[in-house]
Amino acid sequence: MRRFTLALLALFLCAAGARAQNVPVQEVVLDNGLRVLMVPRKGDPNIAAGWITRTGSVNERPGITGLSHLFEHMMFKGTRTIGTKDIEANLKLLKEMDDVRAQMRAEDKELIRRARVGEIDDPKDPKNRSDNYRQLLARFDELTKREKELMVKDEFDRVYTTAGASGMNAGTSNDFTVYFLNVPANKLELWFWMESDRLLNPVFREFYSERDVVHEERRLRTDSTPTGKFDEQFDALFWMSSPYGWPVVGWPSDLEAITREEALDYFAVNYAPNNLTACLVGDFEPAQATALAKKYFGRLPRGPREPEPVRTQEMKQLAEQRMIAYAETSPQVRVRYHTQADGHPDDFVLSVLGDILSGRTGRLYKSLVLQQEVANNASANQNGNKYEGYFELRGTAKPGKTPEEVEQALYREIEKLQKELVPAEELQKIKNQSSADQFRGLQSNFGLMVQLLLRDANRSWSSINTDPARVQAVTAEDIRRVANKYFTPENRTVAIYRTKAAAGGDAEDATLAGLSDQEKEQVRRLRAALPQMKAEQVRAILQQVEQMGASAPADKQKGLQVVKKMLEDRLKQLEGGTK
Repeated sequence: MRRFTLALLALFLCAAGARAQNVPVQEVVLDNGLRVLMVPRKGDPNIAAGWITRTGSVNERPGITGLSHLFEHMMFKGTRTIGTKDIEANLKLLKEMDDVRAQMRAEDKELIRRARVGEIDDPKDPKNRSDNYRQLLARFDELTKREKELMVKDEFDRVYTTAGASGMNAGTSNDFTVYFLNVPANKLELWFWMESDRLLNPVFREFYSERDVVHEERRLRTDSTPTGKFDEQFDALFWMSSPYGWPVVGWPSDLEAITREEALDYFAVNYAPNNLTACLVGDFEPAQATALAKKYFGRLPRGPREPEPVRTQEMKQLAEQRMIAYAETSPQVRVRYHTQADGHPDDFVLSVLGDILSGRTGRLYKSLVLQQEVANNASANQNGNKYEGYFELRGTAKPGKTPEEVEQALYREIEKLQKELVPAEELQKIKNQSSADQFRGLQSNFGLMVQLLLRDANRSWSSINTDPARVQAVTAEDIRRVANKYFTPENRTVAIYRTKAAAGGDAEDATLAGLSDQEKEQVRRLRAALPQMKAEQVRAILQQVEQMGASAPADKQKGLQVVKKMLEDRLKQLEGGTK
């Protein structure tokens, strides 16, 4: 469930505008390549602490998709000293489980072959399994029970909680995986020891059962949401060759087949110190933190080789692509264009262009919602990922209107930007709002820590100080130029969502009124995930949402309040003993 927190961060905190300025970061690079970023701030007895690996789903390959996200789960399973009653018996048992699984994989391969040639219909149907397979499965179930008996469940979490730490969480994205929490200032050494220990001596307990947990997470967030499966198909359609085309959670067939040996090899390269950055923001002494970093993080060995950058680039799109889906959702349209990655000069121009179009004072709301009355809401945004970028327009049709009418209205607004210069007053308003967002983004220790880590995973943490000037330098001529360069019919992919007849029309949940399409989707996903969450998970996410509230832009506050209310209601249910 941890990944939902990352989605909230990206949507409400680190979205367009959350760019900070003049942050006095102290950087230390250890001999093994690990970078430590420090921003001391007196007064608050807590320290926002975290680290990031520059590894996400784009660093995977077909066959192991979803492995980065699986690691997000595995990194909380403990180490050689945490989470076990008998480490030697534990390791011996894991080896035996791997051996049994290897024999089961051989049986699986035979079942897949038989299905391929038509001898059986479904290789997963238990009735097609051999007697040997059933014996192996029974043996594995027995080993799994013994593993649970050796485990000290959730000990990693409990050590931190007992010490007064809070908000421990993690998240996986296309480009990175990040781990963070708030730790009392007098427990900083504990954080250095705990985090270095799970990097130096991890034990991937419950590996095979955790694959099933991730599979269930995928079912809740993708298969069971109104548009989840179609959104996944849309991504795969848009990205022809880039690894951004597969989902962060992974393809089901890969989740069922990833081995612990593959995970260990992946970990050795991608979780090595030369691929990591740590960050501290709060009340601490940099000299002491540096000494602790050298003592604990400094003992991590460099990886066996340097992680490879993503090699496969997206092919140039030559013709418009369209898909039509019938889902239990309001009629809507998504229009996506290939653009540029994070840090490209045009990325800044496109971000400003997105701000011009979006929000209650933006062009799309004024035109499509208020004047033409063709849409309930409309938005636009630039997504500059590490290796590729895209710009997306979205709109939900009003009752009696069609997604195609919304689509054409979106194009008319784009045409205005292609033909006419944005007035100086309108452009300056957007730049002023960006500056205000920069200031808000600096206020929260937690928010600043996350921003520094996410930036360092892409280009460099220093971009937090240099990017604001690049935003302010955007001109009206720049906006017209990029509008003509990228917003062409052959460069776009369009998804039309029509309401399923069984959905009962296009009435919209009142809870979602006034939210952007992205915010609505996050609320829907949270609603689907909440019944599976434990009280401590809900409490941790709620705490982070409350922290984000101080630094989130004004137009994101409503969405945060909706999320906060849902979390508070669920927490009351759990603490009151209701389900």
